[in-house]
Order: sequence, then structure tokens, then C-alpha cells
Amino acid sequence: MTAAANEADDRIIRESGIDARIALIVQPVLKAIGFRLVRVQLTGQNGLTLQIMAERDDGTMTVEDCEEVSRAVSPALDVEDPIEKAYHLEVSSPGIDRPLVRKSDFTTWTGHLVKMETSVLIGDRKRFKGKIAEADADGILLERDKAAYGEEPTVRVPYDAIAEARLVLTDDLIREALSKDNRARKEAKKRRGEAEDAAADEGNETEQES
Repeated sequence: MTAAANEADDRIIRESGIDARIALIVQPVLKAIGFRLVRVQLTGQNGLTLQIMAERDDGTMTVEDCEEVSRAVSPALDVEDPIEKAYHLEVSSPGIDRPLVRKSDFTTWTGHLVKMETSVLIGDRKRFKGKIAEADADGILLERDKAAYGEEPTVRVPYDAIAEARLVLTDDLIREALSKDNRARKEAKKRRGEAEDAAADEGNETEQES
């Protein structure tokens, strides 16, 4: 990624290789239509599949949103043509057991169980499973799910050491995710209603002036 693209991408976990090239193409397109990139992944299943995982700023992502993103990114990918072979484009939401890719993700999901891999050894380990006890500007405090004999019950992991992290599906997570989604959808509906009312008022004022 270029320096400008790096500044625009607030994710702390990013792609490499061809996935990074694709992310560089689709990210500004997503931003322009009100979405943010979660992850890009090119896999060899069913020939080649390009998965673009995205969401709105409030964390929601409907089927209609997926279709909108697909329509928007397809022309950009056709022009740039980063993939030499034929591929299938798949746009999806992050899901409940989502990847955590931004600092804000760790803050949002504090108290929930995660699986995580680090790029360097942290206390002789690279793989962790536990609850996010705290998330600050520099990293997270992980409360180990099952600490081995002699291990500290918590471990601090800096953000720049995290290679991959994703939520683990639990009943608590499902309940909170559904609650957050419902609240976000209500807020979005309210905002849309206010915008429509404002547009209607503006139309009425124009008619009165004429």
C-alpha cells in the first residue's frame, strides 16, 4: 500500500500480496458509498473466489448492502484487473464470529471470547484463546480461557503483534450481536426518516418560493 492508502486504512490487521493489491482498489470505492473494508481474501475454492467482507460504519450489513457493494466494486476490479484468471466475486458481512481488524473492534467486543494468533512469540506462545478484558490505545489484555499450569491468567498483547483475531461464537456473543444490530438498524432507519423529512421540507419550500 502507498503511504496515503495506509493513512486512509485504519485497520491494524491487513492483507499481503495480491489480497493487499485488491484491498487498495476496493477500499476507496467502499468508502465513497458509506462502507468500510473488513477483509479481502482470494481463495482457490470453486476455481477462484474473491471474498470481500465489508460493513457500514455502524456495523450493519444487509443483503441489499452486499448487492450494492458488489455493483460498486465490480467495475473498479474490471478496470484494474488485478486477478489474471477468472474468479467469482463474493461480498459478505463479517458475521457474528467476525474477524477483529481495527482497534475499535477490540474495544466494541471487550468481554467476549476471541481466538488470536500473533506474529511474534508472546510468553512462548503465538496462539491464544480468551476474553478481551481490556482494550486501550496500544493493545489488549487477554484473560486466558484455560491457562496452563504455571501460566499467568492474563496476557497483554500489543496490537502490532496481532496477526489474526476473531470472535468465538458463544450464547453471550449472539445475544449482544443481535442487540447491537437491532439498535443500529433502528438508528439507521431513524436517520433515513429524518433525511426524507428534510428533503420533503426542502421541496415544499421550493414550491412556495416559485
